[in-house]
Amino acid sequence: MDERILVWKFNRGSQDALRRLYEKYKDDLLGLAVTLLRDRTEAEDVVHDVFVSFARTAGGFTLSGTLKGYLSTCVANCARDRNRLRSARDVGLDAAEDMETDSDDPAEYAVGSEEARRMQEVLGRLPYEQREIIVLHLHQEMRFREIAEALGVSINTVQSRYRYGLEKLRSIVNSTVTK
Repeated sequence: MDERILVWKFNRGSQDALRRLYEKYKDDLLGLAVTLLRDRTEAEDVVHDVFVSFARTAGGFTLSGTLKGYLSTCVANCARDRNRLRSARDVGLDAAEDMETDSDDPAEYAVGSEEARRMQEVLGRLPYEQREIIVLHLHQEMRFREIAEALGVSINTVQSRYRYGLEKLRSIVNSTVTK
């Protein structure tokens, strides 16, 4: 069902519409939160908090843009707040859980899990601001303008963080390949 119809039903009190929206976006939002926080438990808490907050807007929620973009921005903002709160405590990459693959084949699952773990590790080495932009743009498919508006920064800042983040990713990958 189209997300605009689900939002319309949600605004009229449909708990089924809220459930469907949750089911539709929870995995993507959890993946985003895990990538940004590097802690699955905290990521689950963030996604839960975002949906509870979203549920409270029933009856008055106005959608401009995509709901996935809106919820992704909420997750990113909540993750940023949590990162600030726990900045004194360093969570190592070992705390990040692997992203799951959809494959039933054990060999494909093992390769997919290893690739996801390596990607988490490499992304985890980026500064948060760069990692956030890269994940929102590539994984959540948000446009630079949407990201800039959501984060309250200029589009030039978003593009610079993206470019510097990609350069750093290349550098990290090249240094691990040459070792």
